[in-house]
Amino acid sequence: MIEIKDLKKAFDENVIFDGFSLSLPDKGFYALSGPSGAGKTTLFRMISGLDTGYAGEINADGKISYVFQENRLLPQMTAYENVFTACGDKEKSLSLLREVGLIEAVDKYPSELSGGMNRRVAIARALSYGHDILLLDEPFTALDADIRDKIINLIKELEKDKLLLIITHDPDEISALGCEEIKIND
Repeated sequence: MIEIKDLKKAFDENVIFDGFSLSLPDKGFYALSGPSGAGKTTLFRMISGLDTGYAGEINADGKISYVFQENRLLPQMTAYENVFTACGDKEKSLSLLREVGLIEAVDKYPSELSGGMNRRVAIARALSYGHDILLLDEPFTALDADIRDKIINLIKELEKDKLLLIITHDPDEISALGCEEIKIND
């Protein structure tokens, strides 16, 4: 569950949120939409506790896993090690890497993988972490349509009993995930 009450956030004179409130249940799929610069990523950073410079209240009930806009993989670790670090479970790590189509790349480092492969490692890592809330910030960039559809189906299956928030500008992704759309600063 996420409760946001009377959120206020500004960068100098640029007001991003002024009295924003939102209540989300323990489970369900939601998509944040709005123009670039509306504060979608900033809202994710505040929900996850990475940005605490705001007024108002944000309460996220449960553990959060986050796929950032950037992959943020640890370069000194293999694909397998990046996922294993998040969950500590060998079988789960290998299973998720298999599900995202990377079982042949488990021993490769991020520098040895393509952008799309790194993206899939980042998604597998987030899915492996024991969480209640999944934040996905433009998660399907660098993925071709077939792989994106496979990942969407995997997310729908694994996250069906959890709370998922996605930031995307693609209405097809919102529809494919079955998200309820939340427009901010439109």
